[in-house]
Amino acid sequence: METETIEIAETGAPGVLARPDSGSGPGVVVIQEWWGLVPHIEDVTRRLADAGFVALAIDFYRGVETTEPDEAEKLMMGLQVPNAAADIAAGASCLLSRPEVSSVHVGTLGFCMGGGLSLLAPTVSDALSAAVAFYPAMPWPDYAPDWARYAGKAALIHKAESDEGWAGPRIAEYSDAIAAAGGHVLIHDYPGSVHAFFNGDRPEVFQERNAETAWNRSLAFLREHCPSA
Repeated sequence: METETIEIAETGAPGVLARPDSGSGPGVVVIQEWWGLVPHIEDVTRRLADAGFVALAIDFYRGVETTEPDEAEKLMMGLQVPNAAADIAAGASCLLSRPEVSSVHVGTLGFCMGGGLSLLAPTVSDALSAAVAFYPAMPWPDYAPDWARYAGKAALIHKAESDEGWAGPRIAEYSDAIAAAGGHVLIHDYPGSVHAFFNGDRPEVFQERNAETAWNRSLAFLREHCPSA
């Protein structure tokens, strides 16, 4: 497995690219949590490469990261969704332009804020065919996705039980819109789970069994919906 830092030409966003030892594989765009492109996200990108994917983690904050929740919230709320959408579409194009990417379409995988953006990703580019969202946060009530572009595409949502009160209604709204557009939605509940249960860098919330189950489901989903050509 090899990694390198690249710049995505269309938008100038930096990113971390990881390639599998085999030299080629399907493409996946990795979308950060509200903290920024932190070591946890880089680790996810490497794990995807170890699983056979060519993975690209985009740095939406252009080098800014934090460990403080108040600062992270400011960064997330300051993120312009159209700009993030452009970065995601450009990331997909970047992957498909690379000879080591063997898939015709690209998937996305994101967490929290990145989970919400991952669910939106198939609406911004025909190159994006499948979205994985871990405990998605969707704090953009004024953004109107083009849900019609989900026709024939798929989404996988990993819900955290602790999020049900504040995220449940938006997840239901997004899921209904995807299904109405002719997309396929698969939702997994994890009883007793808490927000960020996949983040192994945060021992206060990490839940190993749930994380392993969700990861294996995500890999199977991406292999099904973004196969090598």
